[in-house]
Amino acid sequence: MRVVAALGGNAVARPDEPLDVEHQRAAVRRAAEALAAIASQHDLVVTHGNGPQVGLLALQSGGTMPLDVLDAETEGMIGYWIDQELGNRLPGREVATLLTQVLVDPDDPAFASPSKPIGPVYPEAEARRLSDERGWELREDRGGFRRVVPSPDPREIRELRTIEILVNLGVVVICAGGGGIPVVEDASGALHGVEAVIDKDLATELLATRLGADALLLLTDVPGVYEDWPEPARRLIRAIPPRECDALSLHPGTMGPKVRAAQRFALTPGRFAAIGSLEDAERLLRREAGTVVSSDVAKREVEER
Repeated sequence: MRVVAALGGNAVARPDEPLDVEHQRAAVRRAAEALAAIASQHDLVVTHGNGPQVGLLALQSGGTMPLDVLDAETEGMIGYWIDQELGNRLPGREVATLLTQVLVDPDDPAFASPSKPIGPVYPEAEARRLSDERGWELREDRGGFRRVVPSPDPREIRELRTIEILVNLGVVVICAGGGGIPVVEDASGALHGVEAVIDKDLATELLATRLGADALLLLTDVPGVYEDWPEPARRLIRAIPPRECDALSLHPGTMGPKVRAAQRFALTPGRFAAIGSLEDAERLLRREAGTVVSSDVAKREVEER
């Protein structure tokens, strides 16, 4: 089976832990344990989030480094950690990390309406200072304020052919980290980076679809999609057909993109997407846990918890 798995931000930066190398490496080790078990039996492509890291690097650079460069930096850094930890657990198996450019539309309306949260949560006074000093747009999030940046839809994975060659050779590929490096194409066909961060889940869906994957795993820190999130969060959606996903009321910055990505991927018969916790990765692949989105599901199935 060809599997594409997207690691949520919790895989490399848990909200309750400091954003330092030691804690991030420890989180990656936990993620690698779950992924290695899948890679030992299937072809595997891994993507990952970068929201906390790209925001922190932007803060450390004093706002002088463009977002496309910071996206590339985080893709290399986090990809290196995942690559090494997976390689340690898969002796004899080739693992490769690939910087990935993702084409976006320069006229995408997202450029005029920033919505993607990145970086740490700031107190209100700090948020106002950063807004005044750096011209950042900040919005309420997690009891404070976070910077928001444009998040255009991914249209093309420029390194797709290279990724496909590697997968066909049995290589475990880590790519499109943080949604990939956002680029636009000019009239001559030359590529140029742009100030944006692409949603990781939507980029992963595009990658999985173009690779002809059998399964898309969207791994996060909750058991799945709940009908009654955030309170009291007891009605877990165990399975749902793609056509019913539009009726769900979901947070646009967290579960919304995951469900939209799962819906897009599962519209094609014969493949499925699953959303759930990293620890349940193998069970998600067996459709025994999480929220399964598939065209072979007749109607929404809900589990009381």
